[in-house]
Amino acid sequence: MAASLSGMYSNQSSVPTAGHLTTPPGLKTPNGTLVDELEASFEACFASLVSQDYVNGTDQEEIRTGVDQCIQKFLDVARQTECFFLQKRLQLSVQKPEQVIKEDVSELRNELQRKEALIQKHLSKLRNWQQVLEDISVQHKKSTEIPQGPLAYLEQASANIPAAMKST
Repeated sequence: MAASLSGMYSNQSSVPTAGHLTTPPGLKTPNGTLVDELEASFEACFASLVSQDYVNGTDQEEIRTGVDQCIQKFLDVARQTECFFLQKRLQLSVQKPEQVIKEDVSELRNELQRKEALIQKHLSKLRNWQQVLEDISVQHKKSTEIPQGPLAYLEQASANIPAAMKST
């Protein structure tokens, strides 16, 4: 990933050496690269959470302090890494502003497509609810045609009885 960024700039190049790409100058630190430090600090965070020393330890405050230190180091290295990539992004925007505009246009197109799909989904739901309301309205109209009142049910039931049975 770092190599693909370094190739974007005319004044920097990455040269393959022994199967690995060289790291851009800004990404190197005294302890290696920021990515290596980020990975190591993440592994240290994970190791501190599953370490037998912490599992068997009785001093909860000591455990908490150790975990907090690991997490803080991870966050610090993550901020440094983010800063590096933000600096590279700024360099790109200065050297190739058309690239940034192309990316913005692409992001806007994707957002429009997502919103169009969302609108279509809501329209479909709206049509379904309109159909439900229309069905309820039709049922309500049918129920208003039926006589209302305490004897309405009996009147309706007696209307359905054949005349031959009524005479008996």
